[in-house]
Amino acid sequence: MSSENSEQPLVHPRAALGRLPRYAAGKPPVQLEGMQSFKLSSNENPLPPLAEVLQAIADHPEVNRYPDPTAAPLRAALASFLDVPADDIVTGGGSLGALNQILAAFSGANDGAEPDEVIYAWRSFEAYPISVGLAGARSVQIPLAAGARHDLDAMAAAVTERTKVIILCTPNNPTGPVLHTAEVEDFLAKVPSDVVVVIDEAYVEFVTDPEAVQGLEMYRKYPNVVVLRTFSKAYGLAGLRVGYSVSQAELTQYLRVAAVPFAASSLAQFAAISSLELYPKILERVQSLVLERERVVNGLRDLGWPVPDAQGNFVWLDLKQDSAEFAALAEAQGLAVRPFAGEGVRVSIGEVEANTRFLEFCRDSTIRPAE
Repeated sequence: MSSENSEQPLVHPRAALGRLPRYAAGKPPVQLEGMQSFKLSSNENPLPPLAEVLQAIADHPEVNRYPDPTAAPLRAALASFLDVPADDIVTGGGSLGALNQILAAFSGANDGAEPDEVIYAWRSFEAYPISVGLAGARSVQIPLAAGARHDLDAMAAAVTERTKVIILCTPNNPTGPVLHTAEVEDFLAKVPSDVVVVIDEAYVEFVTDPEAVQGLEMYRKYPNVVVLRTFSKAYGLAGLRVGYSVSQAELTQYLRVAAVPFAASSLAQFAAISSLELYPKILERVQSLVLERERVVNGLRDLGWPVPDAQGNFVWLDLKQDSAEFAALAEAQGLAVRPFAGEGVRVSIGEVEANTRFLEFCRDSTIRPAE
């Protein structure tokens, strides 16, 4: 190879890659001498999997074999648990993997024509624009309304003939509010029936609002609705990456084509099935985190901090330009939180001691959200 050729790039990424944001995972805490540090930056369950779940993993060491490619045992367990047909369930590598399969099946670049459009609220889950862009589609981001909630009227008004998918994140990550049944039904009545509406319920187990929309109810009533769920949050299996979608046969026939083979590993499937069998114990743990969430929210409000409705396992602080500085000060106190530059800070609900230290930090902080 000539020196002239060796100076030239050998490969070029797709142009879309240069337009995509980089996913920024929550940072681990800095280890401080004489002080325990806590990670409150990734919405992880601070509690480890149940001992029985860990045993179920240990009982299946045959990781030299591929898992069932359709995750049939897990889908059968989910079908019984959710009271839905197993054929309506498609597994993925976490709920994000399941979402990527939906986007691959229903949105893209269309062989040189104008790209399809995917509508979602913003700020919402930061992986959405990355996944949409990699699918070859165009993001249509609709700013949140008052209370850090989805502006469903604006989202409905943004629908065009190129709209193929709409994503509703409830509870919304990172801001916390949940969508209500009445407003979602009104929204779905405005959306063309050939537009796929994804209801992302990654945090559904933490929801206590009695008016919260139930994704499975919407899926049963509307053939264009897909529900996303995960074992990462409430079940404490984030490291195993297992999620799934639920939709009617009209959609699942295409999702199975787009599904990544063997995305749900055998260990993930065994752990998920065991967790479903132990759901009463899982629910006890979820309730303990919900009580801690309520303690944190009430504590912040008692300090005069405005906090949006929190229905996930996290709270949102509308700190805008002070977000990065707040996160740095929290880090100095052994607390890793998740700043979104210029917007706000998301703080996951963690161990009791971590939550108490966070409240004390906020009590003494000179940085506060605007009223």
